[in-house]
Amino acid sequence: MAVLYLLIMGILLFVSGRTPSMYYQYNLVPFETIRPLLMERERYNTDTWVKNLFGNIVLFIPLGIWIPWLFRRCRTFLTFTSTVVLLLLGVEVTQLITRVGSFDVDDIILNTIGAWIGYTGFKLVLYSQKKTRN
Repeated sequence: MAVLYLLIMGILLFVSGRTPSMYYQYNLVPFETIRPLLMERERYNTDTWVKNLFGNIVLFIPLGIWIPWLFRRCRTFLTFTSTVVLLLLGVEVTQLITRVGSFDVDDIILNTIGAWIGYTGFKLVLYSQKKTRN
């Protein structure tokens, strides 16, 4: 399942509807793209709004489950968060270098929130299993 997830994410992040561009946009300012989506929602059609905010969160919820499940040392919040941020930074830098997609610090923020949701679910399942055993 984890391999299938990685394959799907690779296609979504680097292949599907993306072609290298001579003109490349990037955002290094936190909340630069998130703020208008939240504060000026009427400027955006629903599809754009949902894809940019919820898509970037929902697609990374499984990452929050897979990483601590597959890598035991990533079960503490700080180690998990560091791993996720470094992984996402790697994805964004790869998009910058290949000029496929766009480097956006807000993507890292939203993706991390999604991973945190998955991580929270993972921890809740672990906690409930531990409580059931006792």
